[in-house]
Amino acid sequence: MRKFLALIATAATLTLSGCGYNTMQAQDEGVKAKWSEVLNQYQRRSDLIPNIVKTAQAEANFEKSTLNEVIAARASATGIQATPELINDPVAFKKFTDAQSQLQGSLSRLMVTMENYPNLKSNAAFQEVRAQLEGTENRIAVARKGYIDSVQGYNTTLRTFPNNLTAKVMGYSPKANYTVENEAAISKAPTVEFDAPKK
Repeated sequence: MRKFLALIATAATLTLSGCGYNTMQAQDEGVKAKWSEVLNQYQRRSDLIPNIVKTAQAEANFEKSTLNEVIAARASATGIQATPELINDPVAFKKFTDAQSQLQGSLSRLMVTMENYPNLKSNAAFQEVRAQLEGTENRIAVARKGYIDSVQGYNTTLRTFPNNLTAKVMGYSPKANYTVENEAAISKAPTVEFDAPKK
């Protein structure tokens, strides 16, 4: 009887070790950690915006509509509760990433507009905030890449056999990942036109 129980215990252990449960748990925690880093960098960018707005407002005739656009985009982006569970809800995830993309776009327009103001370009505070923002955007890109890679590993584990059986039994589903809004638009090479040389 003992040999039979030992044989069953050994078979159960081998079955469980090959089902991928532990791998899924480890990868799920890895995805959460990478997502936390993305959120950390988004928060860093959000924290810089008041300094950017304050610097731009110092320029008396600066375009108010551009500032208002950034302020509204920041409010929209920070108004979405960014929890670890967000990555398990594709609709909420898309809403959050769309708001962050809108904020990034409005910040880019603001920076381009600020370049047209010589006083701002020579302002040391503007140059410092600009450098911090550029560094933060780079950190966001790195954090997003880490998250994308982590989600890819997790989702691949869920889809491979016999892990897919364990995933179904345990109720695991693929995690949402970053997507491109308009793939057709970015697949075309940009058109660059040069002015004809002056004679």
